[in-house]
Amino acid sequence: MEYKFSNDNFEKEVLNSSEPVLVDFFATWCGVCEKEGPIITELAEEYTGKVKIGKLDVDENPGLAQDYDVSTIPNMVFFKDGKVVDRAIGSVPANVLKDKLDSLLK
Repeated sequence: MEYKFSNDNFEKEVLNSSEPVLVDFFATWCGVCEKEGPIITELAEEYTGKVKIGKLDVDENPGLAQDYDVSTIPNMVFFKDGKVVDRAIGSVPANVLKDKLDSLLK
């Protein structure tokens, strides 16, 4: 299941999550984000019940983007126990993201 994160649910769904979380900071006008989208969707299905995976639109939530030093997109931020533990910026192959997700589960 792919989540849609926003100002309204970020604290509950990301910071207070009992599961690790991958937040894909993106924008609708970003071509690289568009190419990365299907990978994120596929990973969200694969990791359902283990890791929350979803997107956060930086144009709709500029404060959160600023809070997490997102100046380049796509910017995948990995959270565990409410804290940033890893990050991947730009076009990232699925196998690299899987390795990062698997390390969150250890």
